[in-house]
Amino acid sequence: MPKPKQTPSQQFGEVMGLAALLPISVIIGYVIGNYLDNWRGTTYFTVIFLILGAAAGIVSLLREIQKSSVGKGNGGT
Repeated sequence: MPKPKQTPSQQFGEVMGLAALLPISVIIGYVIGNYLDNWRGTTYFTVIFLILGAAAGIVSLLREIQKSSVGKGNGGT
């Protein structure tokens, strides 16, 4: 069953959600890494979790784009 057509405000909300997905993932990774660094007295957890947050954000962004592309009938690979 095809998805019903979205209103412009729903499309705007979807695009804004995608735009916020990557920065939020990176920020969450940084916060977790910084917390662990302060707790353990180290300096490398921030970098590790920053990279993991960026990777998680990119994967989530690609999944959402693919899901959106398939839903619109563009094929999606």
